[in-house]
Amino acid sequence: MPKEEQANRTFTQNARRTQIIQAAIETLAEIGYQKTSFNQISKRANLRSTGMISYHFSGKPELYSEVAATVLAMAEETTGSRMEREETFRGRLRAYIEANFEFLARYPAHTQALAQILMMECGRDLTRSQTLARSVLSVERLSLLLEQGRSAGEFGAFDALTMALAIRGALDGVLRRYLKNVDLDLERCAAELTAAFDQCTRPRQ
Repeated sequence: MPKEEQANRTFTQNARRTQIIQAAIETLAEIGYQKTSFNQISKRANLRSTGMISYHFSGKPELYSEVAATVLAMAEETTGSRMEREETFRGRLRAYIEANFEFLARYPAHTQALAQILMMECGRDLTRSQTLARSVLSVERLSLLLEQGRSAGEFGAFDALTMALAIRGALDGVLRRYLKNVDLDLERCAAELTAAFDQCTRPRQ
């Protein structure tokens, strides 16, 4: 969302939009994309009518795009804050992996909602370009982290982009399993993946 557009809204308007987005997240997570409607979202948000949603969003594409942007921003904030507390590149890599699992554990509804949108809208223009851009940037940032750590002597000799894709792929694989099985042990997965990538990125003795 453009900052100028957000700044031009009143506090009440921004609060209402946030309320609708949160209701959309909860509805998508609970009943899925196909069953989610403005009527369902309106009821969950305790709005008088669906017209209040239409006043703030031109339609589902805009609303779902805002939902996706909101969840992705929260995920980036969770990851970024964890990584900033680390002083070494190895520590930042560990924080990157652990933060992904922390987000899943803290915000299961947000994760489910985003997955529902991406699953149903992957062939349309709604969030595809935005989400793919964010994903590429995430891999590029991780690749840069690995390159910097390698230059500092903290990591071994490997192709940074390939390793970044492997790490991201492993995390996405866990996410797909998690979305099918909410009983997945996230702490164990985090520990196992952290240990595995810690070993395979170490300098050779």
